[in-house]
Amino acid sequence: MSPFLGEFIGTALLILMGGGVVANVVLNKTYGQNGGWIVITFGWAMAVFLGVYTSVKLGGSGHLNPAVTIALTATGAFKTSLIASYLLAQLAGAFTGAVLVWLAYNKHFEASSDADLKKAIFCTAPAIRSPLHNIITEFIGTFVLMFGALCFTDPLSSLGTLNALPVSLLVLGIGLSLGGPTGYAINPARDLGPRIAHFILPIKGKRDSDWSYSWIPVVGPIIGAVAAAYLFKIL
Repeated sequence: MSPFLGEFIGTALLILMGGGVVANVVLNKTYGQNGGWIVITFGWAMAVFLGVYTSVKLGGSGHLNPAVTIALTATGAFKTSLIASYLLAQLAGAFTGAVLVWLAYNKHFEASSDADLKKAIFCTAPAIRSPLHNIITEFIGTFVLMFGALCFTDPLSSLGTLNALPVSLLVLGIGLSLGGPTGYAINPARDLGPRIAHFILPIKGKRDSDWSYSWIPVVGPIIGAVAAAYLFKIL
């Protein structure tokens, strides 16, 4: 398959499984209700494993993350000609995955009344709202993701199927250690695509999509990933 389809399908699976575990934990009348933070972080880690592995198998590079693609392009490790198609595939895949989560849990959305929890299935929000500190947290989390992923991989342009597991374990660690303040977006597409889906979908009893916060999980991860990629290149 083409790199576009690989990235699209991989990112869609990432959000389907990641958003799905959040829905399973926070929505009413599911078998996983109140499963807790450990379940969510572990589910997201497995979502990363599936998404990366699938993307690479189908012709993508396993980025699934605009911050990763932009950082590798900025440091010369990824083809500039592919960046636009990758970013589009990642955003479209994230949107599609979020829609699939809504379809899978449709009746549970209807059975739940907490609008904040419904939104949390789609996008992140800070535990304590402080734009400066929130963007610092996203910067640090994505810096760790990018630097760690680069240490795992060779060549830099592809995460590769053999590296899907260590990258997923890295995401698990980031969620457990650094996820508390902002919900660890560490991926602009992961937050923005589902946020757009939340805004568009006819979700019963939903709240606004909190667009005033939406720039933080976009800007923070991009600058964190670029910083990590340049430091790795220097070292």
